[in-house]
Amino acid sequence: MSAISRYGHSTNLIGIATACMASPLFNDNPQALHIAGTREAAAGLFEKLAQQHNVVDCGQVFQDYMCVVFGFEAEQRLGEDKQGQRRFRSSYLRLIQDWGLDSNNAQGAVFKGWVESRFGLFPNFHKQPLNSFMDKNWLVYIEEKMNSRYHNNCIFMQLDLLYEYCQWVIERFHFPAARHKTLYRGVNNLDDYSVAADADKNQKIVRFNSLVSFTDMRNIASEFGSYILEVQVPVVKLIFFNELLPHHALHGESEYLVIGGDYRVKVQR
Repeated sequence: MSAISRYGHSTNLIGIATACMASPLFNDNPQALHIAGTREAAAGLFEKLAQQHNVVDCGQVFQDYMCVVFGFEAEQRLGEDKQGQRRFRSSYLRLIQDWGLDSNNAQGAVFKGWVESRFGLFPNFHKQPLNSFMDKNWLVYIEEKMNSRYHNNCIFMQLDLLYEYCQWVIERFHFPAARHKTLYRGVNNLDDYSVAADADKNQKIVRFNSLVSFTDMRNIASEFGSYILEVQVPVVKLIFFNELLPHHALHGESEYLVIGGDYRVKVQR
């Protein structure tokens, strides 16, 4: 079965069919998304967040909580075992940093694997196009997303909390202030994107990867390609954005991490 022809799994952790969640119709009329049990399991965190009065303080509370619960330092994310040897401790901050460096590395596969696990959405690209479950490229993705190096510290649970925290901030502070956020992505070749339908020469429905980066600054998007894709992204599909946390590695490009699927896209040059 082609990974391109299907959105993803028949089950997920959001309570909405994957094909619905990944469709342009959902994007036009978004509904709240939640990863089952995440807020309930971290009730103390969200109670503490509710006592804060601005996004900066909330971000510090969240990062302090993650540091304590998952046992890593915000900057150094490495621990020592009983023999005194340094060992890697997987961290949501490290994953965000490495995604910014290369979304097709093993860490990128773990991130895409989390989207697949929680939202049911298959990736359609990792190093190479993923066209079939029997393709060797799909096997490379499976091997990398299951790499034990990045699963030694409940990394999916960390990302669950990151997503729910992102949505909590949006709900609490109405930031971004609308149901949709205009975002941009620069590309050099439109043929690299699966076009599900054409509305006209400048507007298309494009199937993006399961996890995709955008920016809210058009001039930054223009540095990454001669074509600029303008998309109205529902805020319920935001996983991470620049102002969400006080300390992270993606400040420079005003980057947004977005759940993929089919989007209505305006193509500009």
